[in-house]
Formats: sequence, structure tokens, C-alpha cells
Amino acid sequence: MAKTKAAGATKLGRDSKPKYLGVKLYDGQKTKPGMIIIRQRGTKFLPGKNVKKGADDTLYSLKEGIVRFKTKKVKRFNGIKRTAKTVNVE
Repeated sequence: MAKTKAAGATKLGRDSKPKYLGVKLYDGQKTKPGMIIIRQRGTKFLPGKNVKKGADDTLYSLKEGIVRFKTKKVKRFNGIKRTAKTVNVE
């Protein structure tokens, strides 16, 4: 008896679905409450004023307004400073 099928049984070809990460609303665009601004893995962008971070690190708006991006220096717990990009809704 054959251990595997004779033909057509391949173990290749499995691939994951695309995750569609990235910036969804850019600087100066209008937003409504609950609209997704950025889909990300980890905190590449930090939430600012009127922006919340979801469980999967997605940033979404809390109020109606205009999206603004800003860079600032943030001090980590070990004392190292890094430049962080923050997202605000004004």
C-alpha cells in the first residue's frame, strides 16, 4: 500500500490573507467618530488628542474633525529618548 496519494496531493500553496495595514486617513483629511485612521502592528504611531488605540493597535478617531500628524520626543522607561509620530484629531 502507498503511504501517500499517487498524484495531485501537494503540500505547497498555502498562504495567509493580506492584512491591509497602513495609513487610511492622511494629514488634513476629515474624519468622523469611529473611523479608522491607521491599521498597524505595534505602536509605530501613537494616539494623540481625540484618538484611541484598539486592542490590535489600530488608531481610530473619537470626534469629528481633521487628522493631524506630529512628531515629538518621547522618553521610554529605561531613559532612552525616541522620536514618536503622534496622530491628533482637531
